[in-house]
Amino acid sequence: MTMGKPTGVTSEVGRLSTVLLHRPGPELQRLTPRTNDQLLFDGLPWVERAQEEHDAFADLLRDRGVEVLLLVDLLVEALADPAARERAVRDLVDERRVGLHLADALTSHLASADAETVAGALVGGLTFEELPAAEGASLVRAMHHPHDFAVDPLPNLLFTRDSSVWVGDRVAVTSLALPARRRESAVLDLIYAHHPRFAGTPRAYAAHSAPLEGGDVLLLGPGVVAVGVGERTSPAGAESFARSLFADGLARAVLAVPIEQSRATMHLDTVCTMVDRDAVVMYPAVRDTLSAYTLTPDDGAAGQAGSNGRGVRVAGPVPFLEAAGEAMGTRLRVVETGLDPVTAEREQWDDGNNTLALAPGVVVAYERNAETNARLADAGIEVLAIAGSELGSGRGGPRCMSCPVARGPVA
Repeated sequence: MTMGKPTGVTSEVGRLSTVLLHRPGPELQRLTPRTNDQLLFDGLPWVERAQEEHDAFADLLRDRGVEVLLLVDLLVEALADPAARERAVRDLVDERRVGLHLADALTSHLASADAETVAGALVGGLTFEELPAAEGASLVRAMHHPHDFAVDPLPNLLFTRDSSVWVGDRVAVTSLALPARRRESAVLDLIYAHHPRFAGTPRAYAAHSAPLEGGDVLLLGPGVVAVGVGERTSPAGAESFARSLFADGLARAVLAVPIEQSRATMHLDTVCTMVDRDAVVMYPAVRDTLSAYTLTPDDGAAGQAGSNGRGVRVAGPVPFLEAAGEAMGTRLRVVETGLDPVTAEREQWDDGNNTLALAPGVVVAYERNAETNARLADAGIEVLAIAGSELGSGRGGPRCMSCPVARGPVA
């Protein structure tokens, strides 16, 4: 692993130089009709095809000069640090779930296992039949089906955008809202804390626990951040994140954007993403209803109009496009998903708005959203289309599957 390469992200569209991906693996094989709802997938992906699609996605990025970091590779390398190994074992072994007897056996087993085995357990989970043998009887083991999870798998690690997000030269390890995803934060925290690549990287949103997910965070431009508030990010999470960004000098304005709390619109990037310096692709059903509260740093003058006296001013709500344009100092162009209401709804569901910008005016999108992609091309946006019939079964597109680690400045 190359050390010392630059990190930092100040926009959605600056030239992408380094990105974090997770190649789907055995954790997706854990999905069954009995567990897929619990693990937040809408269907059972054909894992081998999902891997082929993901490999093609990663190869496209490499062909465009992007350094691709794979999450499991980083995790294995981080686990070379004994402190990381100890921390990983603590994260994995839940005595309340498996009981003291099995917890002791599993802790002993993992303490002597190689890094690949520990990483596999962190990502892929463990069933009760996969737990190490232990002396004596265990009521916990006896009362569980052998295929029940003793440690839940993390199939949603595929969507690396959610569990960490870079703002400026800092990384925020987020607080994921749903139980099926909460351990993802621990995995990313371990990588950023113990991998030599990220030694000394300062944190944003450190020590905060209010729900905040990276799919809700859009870096509209240097110093301007939009945060969706809905199913996955709470108002408290958005406010805490804004305060952290202001305290670190990473933003001058944060737009809190209420979004419908539904499976189709779980994150802000399911309805809107940046495709150029001054352009977004947006679901037309929300274009005229999407609003924003604008948060800005306060000088602390208690009693001042609009001030809460604790470091943040809140204004609005006003229409999102108006608030974004004012904060960015430009008028945003809008490319709408689809050509008619039915097509727009279908292509929004299929992640037509969830594009990954590689540079201003160059985006990766799922090939199946043909009409949205045609509209983007008509607007002067270069669309690099990829297959995603299996990757999309967890409701995520190219942006969801990628965490930019380094981007160039926006000229």
